[in-house]
Amino acid sequence: MTAVMFISHYFGAFLPIDSVFSTQGIMVMLLVAYAIAMWMFLTSAPKVHTIMVSDLDIAKEFYEGLLSLPVADVPLHYYYNYEQTLGTAGADPLYFSSTTPANITASTRYNGTEGLWYQLKKNTQLHVISGASYGRKNNQRHVCFDRDCLEQILMRIQSRRLKFKVRTEKPLNFLVKDIEDRVIEMAEVSN
Repeated sequence: MTAVMFISHYFGAFLPIDSVFSTQGIMVMLLVAYAIAMWMFLTSAPKVHTIMVSDLDIAKEFYEGLLSLPVADVPLHYYYNYEQTLGTAGADPLYFSSTTPANITASTRYNGTEGLWYQLKKNTQLHVISGASYGRKNNQRHVCFDRDCLEQILMRIQSRRLKFKVRTEKPLNFLVKDIEDRVIEMAEVSN
């Protein structure tokens, strides 16, 4: 009997039951549960690559029709404004349109839920938005800030046996033709 009392007294000093169920103890448990829930939510969220394009309609034909990328749902974390920033501060201004139509404001052009959403890999999505300028000879231009994204698209183009030409490796820049023989420039912009 004395051994049981000693053990309960010994462990009671490290984990006092009355303080665990106090107001302060319950608040600490709630904060820990909230932290675990947020960690699980954010680690399960898909990685999102963003590509800016010259024309969303032509981009839709290219990604859905030619590359056969499945349409994806908007990830839940984009509804709560936990999206990656575009990082346009260090971007090359050559890739952006100098003229913006009057009916499109900056807030609608870069809104996280607008644009096109595609499933690139199991836990990786592609978000296609408008905002890139046209290239040489009015070619379509698709601009990305993530090399991994462009490499995945290039592999998809190679597996579909489409005509393409790599112009530069660093930064990655290549040309590809779509169904209607339009030239699309895929360009990596390094920050």
